[in-house]
Amino acid sequence: MISSIFKNGVLTVAALAAFASVAQAGGFARGEADTDILFDADDYAFRAGATYVSPRREFETTGGVANNDGVYTEGYWIPSIAAKIGVSENFACALTYTQPFGAQANYGMDARMAAIANGNNPYGEKGFKTNEYGATCDVKFDAGKGKLHLLGGIFMQDFSYTAVNELDTILPGSTRHGTLRLEDDSAIGYRLGAAYEITEYALRVSLMYRSKIKHEADEGSYDVMDLGSIFLPATGYGTLPQSLKLSAQTGVAEGWLVYGSVKWTDWSVLDALNYNIGGTDFRDAYNWKDGWTVQAGVAHVFTEKLTGTVNLTWDSGVGTGADINTDTWTLGAGIQAKLGPGDLRFGGGVSYLTSGSQSASKGASYDATAGGDWSYAVSGSYKISF
Repeated sequence: MISSIFKNGVLTVAALAAFASVAQAGGFARGEADTDILFDADDYAFRAGATYVSPRREFETTGGVANNDGVYTEGYWIPSIAAKIGVSENFACALTYTQPFGAQANYGMDARMAAIANGNNPYGEKGFKTNEYGATCDVKFDAGKGKLHLLGGIFMQDFSYTAVNELDTILPGSTRHGTLRLEDDSAIGYRLGAAYEITEYALRVSLMYRSKIKHEADEGSYDVMDLGSIFLPATGYGTLPQSLKLSAQTGVAEGWLVYGSVKWTDWSVLDALNYNIGGTDFRDAYNWKDGWTVQAGVAHVFTEKLTGTVNLTWDSGVGTGADINTDTWTLGAGIQAKLGPGDLRFGGGVSYLTSGSQSASKGASYDATAGGDWSYAVSGSYKISF
């Protein structure tokens, strides 16, 4: 039987490689909540891990001239924690934590001068991050040869944003730096899904929807450095997108499994981050279009204690000219080894970011181009179940 070869091993290795490569997804996407732990065969399971991503994007030109700033995108960690609690034979819940969205950039002097030449604030650093704390439950029923799963839950997501203005033009005549800080402690969203699986064939098809989240920061501040106690009040708002993901996997021969997924993300909902400082309105324009992420892979059982997988992921660029957010191709791989009382997973991905451009006429702070760049990701986790 195929099920005697796969059990949970290959399924979790497939999820590992997907995690490592989706970390390179378009827009501001980072981690996904580990709701796959609900399909663990045991009643209780705990998995914790992290992914490190090193995006290596740099400008070729800014303002029509060569740019010598080097890489402006910052590396980042994506934590993931999940715990399954089996309440009964057909009902279980999972508690999850991850950072679903985020970005961090550090712009050099050439990029700042291009912003000044175009009449815009020369931000040296910009970044934000989110934390998601979720609870998702699974009710399953007998359906033919397999099981039908109905999934649903809620999550709380926070948001924090920081931008450092290297030459303050908000206060007329000032040459000092200013730091904008916006924060939303909590916003509530939900996820709904369904899945069908036949364990005998290691077959599973699932569809998961995650709602959009609107963040409103009502008590932010703009701190003018070197001017003592000058803090201007600041507020901001923006919407992070909804998504829908279809995943499928099946055993095709003894020791072999193929899998794939298609994910749509509503990035067009984020046209800009809108904020107000001291009564004056500003906006960071994105003007993105919706994004698609498509993945296909294969997994293989080498021994009773070692399985492996490799996959290829294409993520459509969501940029329309207000920034450089282009197509990404990722080759990912992962292994799972039974070690001690649990399972150790390790994987990685190499991504190619295609070339692109941005222009002031389409909402950018300055004209710029970027060539093809490479990014890298590594991921590891450990799971104990009983």
